[in-house]
Amino acid sequence: MERIVLEAKKRTDKRNAKALRREGLLPAVMYGRHFPSTPIVLNAHDASLKLMGLSTSTIINIDLEGETHAALVRERQRDFIKNSLLHVDFQVVSLTEKIRTLVGLHFDGVSTAVKDYNGVLVTNLNEVEVEALPQDLPERIHVDLSVLNHIGDQIQVKDLVVPSGVEILTDPDEVVVVVSATQEEAEEMALPESAEPEVIERGKKVEEEEE
Repeated sequence: MERIVLEAKKRTDKRNAKALRREGLLPAVMYGRHFPSTPIVLNAHDASLKLMGLSTSTIINIDLEGETHAALVRERQRDFIKNSLLHVDFQVVSLTEKIRTLVGLHFDGVSTAVKDYNGVLVTNLNEVEVEALPQDLPERIHVDLSVLNHIGDQIQVKDLVVPSGVEILTDPDEVVVVVSATQEEAEEMALPESAEPEVIERGKKVEEEEE
């Protein structure tokens, strides 16, 4: 991935955040284990473009008045009406020390159970906690749905494939995604045989009403 660099200046004046944003500046803060909390300002337009769609596990470089620091985006405050950033928190990291962070899951492929057997994908996790050196952090972890061939098939955390040097800290037995029967099938499976005709008849009435 292309190296991302943001130019920043220390925020030393007393102007409030609204005044800064009116001047095209984005208030932010940098902090870290070996870095004191430091208020900064960025060019709002440049920062918005470079941070758009960026994951929380992507290393960026902040040039703070000539000194470059590796950092992760920890929090973004956004004005959803204007679709603009209001404030950003950056965690400064050491490239020689492992850190813990959340990495998002990206679901790929097509499940046969969904495609051919009318199954429903039920997602339990959208991210997992990992530990790694900052430069080894993946932007996302891919989850291959094509291995889900039957109703009831599931993918657990221990099934996820991660790059060398990355350790997943989330419970390995936790379910990431499972293929469930449709709601109608699940209800039929739960009913005794004597109730099946009534369910079928009720289903027909609903269909007639919908027509």
